This record gives sequence, C-alpha cells and structure tokens, in this order.
Amino acid sequence: MKFNRMAFLTMVSLLLGCADDSVGPPVADKRPVELVSHGDVRIDNYFWLNERDNPEVIAYLDAENAYTQSILADTSGLKQRLVDEMTARIKQEDVSAPYRHGDYLYYRRYEEGREYPIYCRRKGSMDADEEVLLDVNVEAGDAPYYSVRGFKVSPDHTLAAFAVDTVGRRFYDLHVIDLETGVLLPDVIESTTSNFLWAADNKTIIYAKQHPDTLRWERIYRYALGSGRNESIYEEPDETYSAYVYPSISGKFIYIASVSTLSTEIRYLAADAPDEKPQVFLPREEKHEYFVTDGGDRFYIVSNDGAANFQLFEAPLDNTSKAAWSVVLPHRDDVLIENVDVLRDHIIVSGRSAGLTQMEVIDRVSGEAHVIDVGEDVYVAFPDDNYEFDSTVFRYGYESMTTPESVYDYDLVARERQMIRQKEVLGGFSRNNYVSERLWATARDGTKIPVSLVYRKGIELDGQNPLLQYAYGSYGSSIDPGFSSNLLSLLDRGFVYAMAHVRGGSEMGRQWYYDGRQFKKMNTFTDFIDVSKFLVDEGYTSPEHLYARGGSAGGLLMGAVLNMAPEMYNGVTTRVPFVDVVTTMLDESIPLTTGEWDEWGDPREKESYDYILSYSPYDQIKRQNYPNVLVTTSLHDSQVQYWEPAKWVAKLRDHKTDNKLLLLQTDMQAGHSGKTGRFRSLEDVALYYTFFLHLEGIAE
Repeated sequence: MKFNRMAFLTMVSLLLGCADDSVGPPVADKRPVELVSHGDVRIDNYFWLNERDNPEVIAYLDAENAYTQSILADTSGLKQRLVDEMTARIKQEDVSAPYRHGDYLYYRRYEEGREYPIYCRRKGSMDADEEVLLDVNVEAGDAPYYSVRGFKVSPDHTLAAFAVDTVGRRFYDLHVIDLETGVLLPDVIESTTSNFLWAADNKTIIYAKQHPDTLRWERIYRYALGSGRNESIYEEPDETYSAYVYPSISGKFIYIASVSTLSTEIRYLAADAPDEKPQVFLPREEKHEYFVTDGGDRFYIVSNDGAANFQLFEAPLDNTSKAAWSVVLPHRDDVLIENVDVLRDHIIVSGRSAGLTQMEVIDRVSGEAHVIDVGEDVYVAFPDDNYEFDSTVFRYGYESMTTPESVYDYDLVARERQMIRQKEVLGGFSRNNYVSERLWATARDGTKIPVSLVYRKGIELDGQNPLLQYAYGSYGSSIDPGFSSNLLSLLDRGFVYAMAHVRGGSEMGRQWYYDGRQFKKMNTFTDFIDVSKFLVDEGYTSPEHLYARGGSAGGLLMGAVLNMAPEMYNGVTTRVPFVDVVTTMLDESIPLTTGEWDEWGDPREKESYDYILSYSPYDQIKRQNYPNVLVTTSLHDSQVQYWEPAKWVAKLRDHKTDNKLLLLQTDMQAGHSGKTGRFRSLEDVALYYTFFLHLEGIAE
C-alpha cells in the first residue's frame, strides 16, 4: 500500500498533541528508554526519534517544519527581500582566477541564473579558444541536491575525474570524463569518498573508501581504468584512525595518511609505480603528529615531536628514520606551523602568529627566510592553486572582514605580489563603509581571547546595537576573519558581527587547542560567555540585543552556552548541532563515533563519562527560561545525525519555562552542509537572518 504522508501527518499530529498548528508547537510523544552507564541511569524520552525510516518520525519532522513556517509566515516577505539582495550582490556571469597547470590555464565560470560552475580551460593563454570540460548544471539537471567535489585532471591532461553526491550523505560516485571528446567513460567507482588522486601513469586512480555504516575512511584502493577491479592497497585497522591520500607538488610521490586526533602515520609510494606496496615513512607513536611532502630530491617533515607548535625537518629519500632528520625551521613558541608547500627552489610554510595566518618563504639553497607582507591587521591568507613545481611564483588567497576574496601571485625572488582577481561584490559595496577591529577579551581564568569585529562605519556604539557572535572551538580548527557579502545584509541594518576565537581552535597555537578539548572542554564554553560579557561591558551591545550562532561542533557550543548562560542572549541559531554527546559517543555504530573519542573523551571510561555528561547539551537541559532559538538540521546529514537536534528541541520544549520561540526546521533533501547551488543556499542564510531581524523588530 502506498504511504500517504498527509493522512499520516494528521494522525501523528493527534498523537503529538498538535492537531491544530495555530494552538501551539508539536509536542513529541514521550517513550522512555533507560540508558545505563557506570551505574548512572539516564531516561531518554525521545530516543524513538532516531529511526530515519519510521513514518512517525518523518511526520514529526514535517509537523515541526509546518510549525516553523506558520510562526515565521509574517516574515516571508523579509526573507525574500534578503534572498533578493544577497543574490543581487553576486556577479552572475563570473570567472575564477585562472591557474596554470601544465600547458593549460584552468578556471571555473558561472552563467547568469545558473546554480553550478562550469569547468573550463584554455591552452597556453586566456586568448586561446575555450574548452568546456564539465558543465555541472547539465549534469545536475533538476536534482534537488547535487554536489560535485574534487575535479582533478590526469597528469597528461587528457582525462578528468570528479566525485558526485546526489543525497547529502557524503557517499560519492567517481566519474571519469575524456577531455578530448567530452564523453564520460564507463568506469564508475560507486559509494566512496571524495578523496582521490591520479597516479603518474594517467590511468590509475587511488582513493579512500569509507565504512558503509560508521563512515570512517578506512581503506585505500587503486583502480586502473578499464580493469573493472578495485584493489585494496591499505586498510587502517585502528577504529580511532582514518586514512586518506594526498599528492606533492613535485608529483614524485603519493602519500597515504593515517590520522587520529593526536597521532599520525604516513605511507608513500612512487607516483609512477602505483602498483608498488606503500612504504611506512615513520611508524605511529602516541601523541606524535607529523606531515610529509617532498621537494623531488628529499622529504620535508612537519612534526610536533618535542615541539608543541611543530617544527620543519628535511630527510634524504633513502632514510626516513628520525636520526636522519635535520632541522630546517625550529620550534617557536609564538608561531604555529600548519602546512608546508615545496617548490623547486622555495618552501612556503603556512602558520599562525598572534592569532592570524602568515606565510613564510624559505630559500631551499640559502635558507634565507621572510614573511609575506599582506598589508592589513585583521585578515586571512592561505595557499591557493599551485601545481607548477618549477615555478618561482606562488599563488595565494587573501581576504578580510572588509576585503572580498582576492587572489595574488607572489614573486618569491623579487618579493612582489600582483593581484590576479578580487571577487566583485555588486550592489554598491565599498569596503570603506565598514570598520574591522581586533579586540582581546579576558576570560575568567585571565586568558586573553582574540575577537574579530566588523560593523558599518558611523553606527553609534551605545550598547543598544544588535550583535551577532559566532564561534566554533573544536578539533583544533581555527576560524578566520574572512569576508561574507551575505553578512552585509545584517551590517547595513545596524548589526555588529563578532568572531570569538575561543579555545578548542588553534588560533593562538597548538596549546590553544589542547586547552579546549577533553577534560578542558569547558574552557570553550566559558570563553564564549566571557567574550559576550566583554562585548556588553565595552558597549557594543546588551543582552537584549545579543545573538549567538554556531553549527555542528559549534552547535555543541551553542547548546552548552544556552544551558549555562541563557540570560545573556536574546536569540540563538544553530545548524546541525552536535548536542547529544554522551549517547552518541557511547554508540560505536553511529557514524564517526570511534574517531571522536580522542577529541571529547571516551565515555566508556567513567571519568570521561562524568565530564562529558557535565556539559552535554541534551543531558543538561534545565527547567529555566531560554532565549529564542532556531535550530536547523538535514535528514541525510552524515556528520551529525538529524535526531540529535530533533530530540534536543523536543526536550527543550518540555523543560523551558518561557514563552519565547523554539523552532526546528529539517531539510528533507540535504546533508551536513545544507542546500547546494550558489543561489539555493542563500535560502538557509536568509532564514537565520530573518530570525534575528524579526527578534529585533526590523521588518525591512
């Protein structure tokens, strides 16, 4: 019998106590499940919501969506205006900065009204005839979700491979296209990751494949075009590690990295001999993280062995033991090394100093070093498309909170830079209309927390300005003060925007990460709250006008902050929030759990269980007043399962003692990153902004 969703929704709305949306929000049925660990008993009334294929669950999510739409119905005009003005800032016919790779210049371009990029190239110069390699718009058709990742050209530039996900669960099919004929080859590698590369023989693809249930990247395969055979060349046996592949700019080697939170093991094989067995560069050691690349004639290693912020070594190709390593760049307490790119004559070391990115150039012969001067005080700079090993020009990207995305070519010998492209922002944008600042807030333990601010020039900072505060604070991932044309819709309406660079990231060095993980995770939450108090005390806003936002692991931050300091915020939005930490970390069958134990702690051990339980947002919900809250998730999210936010909202509804808004919206056709397409994705942004503006009483 065919399932009738509307009829079933009517039945379930009665079950949920919400036959009439105008009466109130959906009230999820309580079906207690007893969860016991270390003698501690937790009662989960909403455990039943974790059945993705259960029609009752789908109907509940539909009911929540209908309720959210009904509550925000009066703001639909504002939301559409926001979508229209954000769209109007986008240059519809646009071309990326061309980059040289072999004899070709490669680039992506967009056509008016179309969602997806078109991959192109020209031979020799941009004056040559254009070759269209892949039009993603044609491939996507009318698909509600279509994501292309990793468009990679073979070394001889005759073929290209790309990964396609049409659901949002991050299971990709790898396709290969003949660049001379434009015809897709019959070779398709199904249900894999988007991590792959070409071997130097132009016919072998080496790629990482995930476990079908846990989604851990656990195996490395090779596939020779036309063979129909996928051969496993490495299987990572430790469930706390994941494996992936990467190349070097020299093209000499292919690397296989096995990584856990605090340990690494690298294997390598010659790119022109992909049938060889990979060799171990250095066996894994507890708390030793290292990264390897090469300069053609030697290896370069970034290692934290005895160096919290890492140092750079070199080693001969025939001896990779630590005894053969020699220091190229020693450890520094004030500079974190994050990445290294090696060209024939130069090494470019990317890192952080005083909370900001920097790129340091080292001459491979003389050893002379200098830092690339980027010209602003609050910014982000990063390596971009660099494929030519013999080049003396280094391509990097640059932006700030007031400077749109820019691409530069830097002459490593003359030490001069040339802007190749700056993304054009339409609608009368001028960077001179905005002010960006770097402030330092003092946390309760005396630690100075960097804060990046941007606001419209001329607004009166009298404590009554609406302010949106954002943070992430996990996995050592740093958030950088980049540019967002979408954000102008808030800034032009009087908002201040603040990035809180809380502990748990690596903005201030690797210790910044160590001080915000496992048994120090509480620092992440208290840092965010202390930054909020600082911004209020300094007159940038007030609790009546302060808003917070975070997603994924940043959603965990939002959930903890809501429980700990609800009085500080008027509204909070969180996307795909990781909020049911204890239950998820105890369930090894849930995707990505085992690899996360090193980040949060392993709750199978009582000490970790007790600590995680002390902040787990779902478990720490109290009977108290909460701010206005908007939660969004996706049914097919592979990183944070939809049921975590769904359960969280249901429990919040049952416990909160206020009449403020609590809304849940589930995208039934997307994954962790939300909608695909450069225009459709604006609908998600507009929803969040509409929520904030609605709470501020701003209707235009």
